[in-house]
Amino acid sequence: MARRESGSERLVDALQELEPSPVEDDPTDVEKDSYFPSASSPPPQPTRSSTLGLSGHSTVFYLTRFQKYSSYTFTLFLAFHITNTSLLPLSTPSLPTASTYLLLTRPYYQSPLAEPLLIIAPLTLHITSGILLRLYRRRALTKRYGADTHALRRGVAWPKVSGTSALGYILVPLVVGHAFVNRVLPLWVEGGSSGIGLEYVAHGFARSPKIAFVGYTVLVGTAAWHSVWGWAKWLGLNPESVMEQGVEGRLTRKRRWYGVNAVSALLAGLWMAGGLGVVGRGGEMKGWVGKGYDELYRKIPIIGGWL
Repeated sequence: MARRESGSERLVDALQELEPSPVEDDPTDVEKDSYFPSASSPPPQPTRSSTLGLSGHSTVFYLTRFQKYSSYTFTLFLAFHITNTSLLPLSTPSLPTASTYLLLTRPYYQSPLAEPLLIIAPLTLHITSGILLRLYRRRALTKRYGADTHALRRGVAWPKVSGTSALGYILVPLVVGHAFVNRVLPLWVEGGSSGIGLEYVAHGFARSPKIAFVGYTVLVGTAAWHSVWGWAKWLGLNPESVMEQGVEGRLTRKRRWYGVNAVSALLAGLWMAGGLGVVGRGGEMKGWVGKGYDELYRKIPIIGGWL
């Protein structure tokens, strides 16, 4: 009786039969570590626009730009947020004074119009486009290798995840948790977050210093490294953008690696200096304000009982 071929053997036969030609609708290399086209890639050939002004570029082209330009908008919010929660506490003599500035400037990015446009929509678009890019590149790989059955598709490796993308995936639940505690929870319990300021954060640090310190450090560190490395990619300043070969190329990539990490550490340190050094040491609130904060923290699902 003839031996039955396994899925892996059929995949090998399929690969041997295919000509080494790229997928036509995906002009970038799907097996690169990063999801973004190289800064040194040749410019796309001009194409004729349609009546709607669309240029006929590939799916990767549009998804990459959705991810890129959505990060521009969210970076603007992040600059406001770091200023309010770190730079102002560092530059003002007391936490109540810094919290006053926070309450004065926060309506500009938490209004019913600004919050969806400046925060929610760009963040959702950034995450969604990144996931769709990964799924699309996976589909392009299976199409390239002729893996038209489930068994054959299992033999095709997924595209590699870059360090920046991995940090982004880690950052998603951290940002969601941060937004829930500081924005959604007050809306749910009290009907608004007008009374939530830096004292609320300081109260949480005083009640559960270990949990707050670890959570805040991981959140800020991940956000800083993801943001700086992402911007280095957009600006063509990351090590992967260096096309020069030989010793000089290796030295340039090494210098850029140290440089991007140094800027990431500087941003994280500055952010933590105000967040941990000032807000985190603000102490527990007393009276009815402190009792209200206690009630909010106890409403946090799963961990509220330990806070």
